[in-house]
Amino acid sequence: MNTNALHHRHYRYNRFMKLFTLGVLLLACWLVWPASTVSAHSQLLETAPEAGARLAQSPEEIRLTFNEAVETKVGGIELLDSLSRQLKVSAIEANKDRTSIAVKPANLDEGVYTVTYRIISEDGHPVNGSYVFVVGNPPAAKDAATFDLHTQLGHAGHGSTASALTSSELILYAVRFFYYATLLLAAGVMLWKSITRFEGASLQLSKTWSLGTVRAFLFGSILYVFFHAREVMEDEPLSEWLKLLSRTSVGMAWLATVVLSLIGFLVLRGGRTVSVIWAVLLIAVESWSGHAEANNPKVLTVGLDFVHLTAAALWAGGLALLLALWIKDRKEAGRFAVRFSGGAVLSLAALVLTGVGMTLLFLPKLSYIWLTSWGVMLTIKAGLTLLVIIVGALLRMRVRRGDLPSATILRVDGVLMALIIVITSLFTYVSPLPANEPVSYHKMGAEMHVSLRVTPNVPGDNKITLKIWLPDVTGAPKSVVLRFRSEQHEDAPIDIPLEAYDDQEIEAFDGYGKYAYLASGPYIPYPGQWTAEIRVMDKNDNELVETTSFRNY
Repeated sequence: MNTNALHHRHYRYNRFMKLFTLGVLLLACWLVWPASTVSAHSQLLETAPEAGARLAQSPEEIRLTFNEAVETKVGGIELLDSLSRQLKVSAIEANKDRTSIAVKPANLDEGVYTVTYRIISEDGHPVNGSYVFVVGNPPAAKDAATFDLHTQLGHAGHGSTASALTSSELILYAVRFFYYATLLLAAGVMLWKSITRFEGASLQLSKTWSLGTVRAFLFGSILYVFFHAREVMEDEPLSEWLKLLSRTSVGMAWLATVVLSLIGFLVLRGGRTVSVIWAVLLIAVESWSGHAEANNPKVLTVGLDFVHLTAAALWAGGLALLLALWIKDRKEAGRFAVRFSGGAVLSLAALVLTGVGMTLLFLPKLSYIWLTSWGVMLTIKAGLTLLVIIVGALLRMRVRRGDLPSATILRVDGVLMALIIVITSLFTYVSPLPANEPVSYHKMGAEMHVSLRVTPNVPGDNKITLKIWLPDVTGAPKSVVLRFRSEQHEDAPIDIPLEAYDDQEIEAFDGYGKYAYLASGPYIPYPGQWTAEIRVMDKNDNELVETTSFRNY
């Protein structure tokens, strides 16, 4: 190869290397060039319904509008209800340039709803987030305070702060047990007296027991109303007592119970129909004054509670009569046992079904059973009921064989009945829902002090207060962002629309300026574990971040 050819080849190689190096340098510059010089990713410009909107009726569609085209085959829009359950929506529809997408929900009832979106922009970048809107005027979220009569009356309770039971509390629990025992026995004996034809010794015994249970119930109802009213109205003026008895459903139910207990003596002289009506009214009044009345839908919860108490009265009253007959006349006990064993089966079935139904209505999630003493006692009651079913099956087997009831079986059944009434008298006054505590977070640091309050910290509407203290040399923040991020949907945080306000609280720190912000609205749309993310950008574009976790039920 001659010298010219070698020189030419060397020249082309050097030229290629220069072009290659230039290309690499241009590519590197493009990769590290500030993001502001590259086309921005898709951003959400507009939503319909708007974030935080309160609508009179269900929206026809949910529409999101972006600043550039988005992919419609990947990602989607989810709609969540107030329990974070996903609701069905139609497939995504897009406009011609794919900058606006929409889904159509089914007709939405009153409630707080969360729109969660996960979209891919045309350049392949993910866009996600969420926001909240309200339909109608949904009721306030329930927590433990819903079942507190002190709260309903507008004043604080007087519970003991000590962990040990006081003598007054022991007396109150004893009164509750006596009241529920006499109520179930009085109503149950009246019902059995009306549906069963007693003769001879059994007739006289049924009359004696009817009179005895009515007397005991009168005494129990007076004690019950007196001790509970005194506990609720401690240190309150007479006007508040009148308010309790005339303006609250619980107070009026108490009055009706005492009146019915007095009427019971007149009912003893009436016929079977009158006895049934009295027992039904008594159970109906009791159904209207417990947890069932504090839940929705009231017609269903109160109805289930009525059936539950009726079944309990039939079982308790029938068992009491069977025990009394067994002591006095074994043959009469054998005859009544045939009727009682069949009724007991139906009563226990009704107790189980209505108990399960009320539990599902009272609790947003079954897991809440393990978070309260109410759930623990309910579990114990369920175990005792299972034992009653087993004992009842043994009793029915003996009766169907023509044998007399076993003394041991009857004693065990009686003890189980007493234990169940004890549990019922206790957990009837315990909230089935865990207590929600307001969020109160404070942290001090050299670069920033933070204070966050969320009140009352329930699913739905809350008041949110955020305070930031920055060093005087730093000055006012350029931006303050507060996000609530759900553990269930971590990639779809809810931005809280903060508004600056003039805070009058004296919370000064030398060398620091205070900046206060406020928001009110349904920005905790469903219960769960949440993280509050606070992002503050100072004038030098330094971002300060603080997070805190909280939970509500």
